[in-house]
Amino acid sequence: MDALYPRLLASRFAECFGFYRAVLPPLTGAVLVKGAPEGPYANWDVAGQAVLVLYDRSAMAATLGTTELPVTAPAQDATMLVFRVADVDAALVLCLRHGGTPAAPATDRPEWGPNLRTAHLRDPDGHLIELQSY
Repeated sequence: MDALYPRLLASRFAECFGFYRAVLPPLTGAVLVKGAPEGPYANWDVAGQAVLVLYDRSAMAATLGTTELPVTAPAQDATMLVFRVADVDAALVLCLRHGGTPAAPATDRPEWGPNLRTAHLRDPDGHLIELQSY
């Protein structure tokens, strides 16, 4: 049983599926266990433990009975996925090549920790991702 895993609710499920299918294996070693671009569900595991689950936002809204609520509203980010990688710059290139959009460039951040380097981007649905190495 997985004790905890992130589940992203995606409005652009097929695009997010393609993005994570392309970047999760090289970034984390995760393999697709279940799912397809048509959705509404997909999950990737490492060594039998969930790393990420993608679920269609409209399917969850139907389950909760909240389909009449707006999908987005102007706000600061409330969540972020963080991937520890060997090479932030190479990982950023990979993510951008597969549909990610830059949010903040690769930068050394000694004020956050010794030898820490980060880059920030968004997946095709706008979820914030941090790539970090240290």
